[in-house]
Amino acid sequence: MASMKDLLARRLREQLPTRHELAQSKWLKPVAAQLTAPELWRMKSESVARGVAVGLFWAFLVPVAQILFATLHCVWWRGNIPIAAAITFVTNPLTVGGWLWLAYQVGSVFVGGAATAVPPEEGAGLLMWLQTVGGPALVGMAIFGVVGAVLGYAGVKLFWRLRLWRRLRARELRRAR
Repeated sequence: MASMKDLLARRLREQLPTRHELAQSKWLKPVAAQLTAPELWRMKSESVARGVAVGLFWAFLVPVAQILFATLHCVWWRGNIPIAAAITFVTNPLTVGGWLWLAYQVGSVFVGGAATAVPPEEGAGLLMWLQTVGGPALVGMAIFGVVGAVLGYAGVKLFWRLRLWRRLRARELRRAR
């Protein structure tokens, strides 16, 4: 029986478009050569770390079209496209309310606004209310995006090194026996 990890990996592969499907898309014809570059699809340490960083950055920076932005950024920054696309699902319709509220709270600390967003009163302008809430929320989203990208990049690099260290150590132990 397949493990949960294998099932999730297979499910993700089924959902994400392949390089060939991207190259055949009429919308992506102008940039198909850049999108289908092999280094953007390989599971190498640096490209995976960049993919995680780009995915986390765009997941928190914009609430919609994160995969599109992450894909374009991966082409420019040479990150792993499937990893970046998958990581953007950290923020999804089920979690958007919670992380936007938290982004507002964090942004309020930096902007100096009130940490409680009270709904507009009757007759008060909705646009004015959105402006008071929007500034701190945008600052918080930017902080989450940058901090998430840095921590994601560093985390992948650390994980990769630990994995390599464990393999080398196991090899040394086998040789010693």
